[in-house]
Amino acid sequence: MRNGAAASGRTQLGRLIALLVPLALLGGALGSQYVGGLQPCEMCYWQRWPHAAAIGLAALAFTDSAGSRRSRALTLLAAVAIAVSGTIGVYHAGVELKIFEGLTSCATTAGAASNAELLDQLMRVPLVRCDQVQWSLLGISMAGWNAIISLGAAAGVVVLTLSRRPR
Repeated sequence: MRNGAAASGRTQLGRLIALLVPLALLGGALGSQYVGGLQPCEMCYWQRWPHAAAIGLAALAFTDSAGSRRSRALTLLAAVAIAVSGTIGVYHAGVELKIFEGLTSCATTAGAASNAELLDQLMRVPLVRCDQVQWSLLGISMAGWNAIISLGAAAGVVVLTLSRRPR
C-alpha cells in the first residue's frame, strides 16, 4: 500500500468511527430506555444531544472524499461532539460516585397548569435521580461507559484524521 493510500485509509477509518460509535452509543441508550425500561435522568439526555450532532456531522463527512478538507473538518467536528458527550459522561459518573454535586433545582413553566394539575402530572412521572446508578457493568455505570468509549473514540478519530503521510 502506498503511503498516500495508507493515510487515506486512516482518514476513512476515522470518519467511519466518528459515525458508528455515536450511532451505537445513542442506539444503546435508546434501546435501554425503550426496550430495557430504564428511565433516563436529565444528564442522560444531555449526553445524547452531542452524539446526535456527531452522527449528522460524520454523515456529512461522507458526502466528500475522505482526504478532502471539508470531510476532514466535519470528521474533526464530529470528534469534538463525541468528546463533549464523553465529558458530560465523566461529570455524570462523578455525580453518581458523589464526587461532584448534581442537579439541585427543578424548573417548571409558570402558569402552564393549575397547582392541582401540576401536582397530578408530577405524581405520574417517574422520579429519576442523576446521582443513582440504574445499571452497571463491571462496576461502571452507563454514564461511565459513555465517558470511556466516547473519549477513547474521539481521541482515535482525531489521531486517524490528522495522520499525515510518512516522509
